[in-house]
Amino acid sequence: MHLFTSRRQALKLLALGAGSATLSPLLAACKSGGKRHGDKTLIISNWPLYIDVDEKGSAGTVRRFEDKTGIRVSYREDINDPDTFFSRIRLPLAMGAPIEQDILVVPNWLASRLIRLGWLEKLPLASIPNARNLKPWLRRPVWDPTGAYSLPWLVGITGIAYNIKETGRELTSVDDLFAKSLAGRVSFLSLWRDTLGLLMLADRVDITRPTYADAKPALQRLSQAKASGQIRAFTGNDYQKDLLVGNLAACVAWAGDVAQLLGENPDLRFVVPSTGGVLTADTMVIPPRSAGRREAAAWMNFVYEPSNAAKIAAATHFISPVEGVANIFAASESTASFVDDPLMFPAASMNSRLHMLGPFSDTDEEAIERDFARLIAA
Repeated sequence: MHLFTSRRQALKLLALGAGSATLSPLLAACKSGGKRHGDKTLIISNWPLYIDVDEKGSAGTVRRFEDKTGIRVSYREDINDPDTFFSRIRLPLAMGAPIEQDILVVPNWLASRLIRLGWLEKLPLASIPNARNLKPWLRRPVWDPTGAYSLPWLVGITGIAYNIKETGRELTSVDDLFAKSLAGRVSFLSLWRDTLGLLMLADRVDITRPTYADAKPALQRLSQAKASGQIRAFTGNDYQKDLLVGNLAACVAWAGDVAQLLGENPDLRFVVPSTGGVLTADTMVIPPRSAGRREAAAWMNFVYEPSNAAKIAAATHFISPVEGVANIFAASESTASFVDDPLMFPAASMNSRLHMLGPFSDTDEEAIERDFARLIAA
């Protein structure tokens, strides 16, 4: 039994206890009942079910942070689709107006866009001493070459998930997704960066410096596969249900999701293809003119303390960006097995096959978004 509650367990816990299918109302309502840190409430926007919860279904890290610092927190799980979220904040940011959030947890590609547009503040790193715990290989990343604007929240791997009972064999490559024996039982992610990044790696493309020309063969291959009936669907992370019950034999998936599903179906597998997998990061950034820079720095410093980062990583089964988490896990019998999980702590042999998708030019990005949208809608 794990010491911490997984995202799927948390969802079930809340459904039983409160008849709700989301943690958002509880988490957004988290306020400290004790001492106060001025009148400022720290407002954070993050993805749903992306933090540890306590036995009551409340956000454990939020409550511990409030208790330690006296800073009130409004923790919102309101980033479900990054493009939709960007459309909500784009106009005020373009007009030079502040938005209400003090911290956004956004995909690395969106962080890159916000940096390029000049719509982020540099982090007050002098007030975040625990930033020194950032793993060396995540410093000065492709989306933030100076390392001045962002700190990763969690890191994930995009690869291939499959149900070996349905495939009848182990899968090792992207080509396996196009095998005729799996026709109609394969899905790809509707987030085009993850899907195309994986296919571009299979085409031996250097995805750290991608172009539209690099992506075009992957788009054509997907178009042909959809027309032939090979592809069942393009999905968000709702692929999980079909993968569990066998409607899908294989799919492009995120390692953290599959790690959580194994307890429900031991026939599931996750593999980084022989040609490589895509590393994705959701990263903390501060929007311009934030009134809560001091509070935001305190939060970032808190979650980069290894003992706190370990709770978040154990709950989500994603890769922690924080050094020292493995030592925390190893010290407890209930979490020691996590240290041997290659999806949470990739070995050097796997790390060498994981690559970050670099930013496209604005023109290329618009062209890919147009073509991919047509592909999905066709």
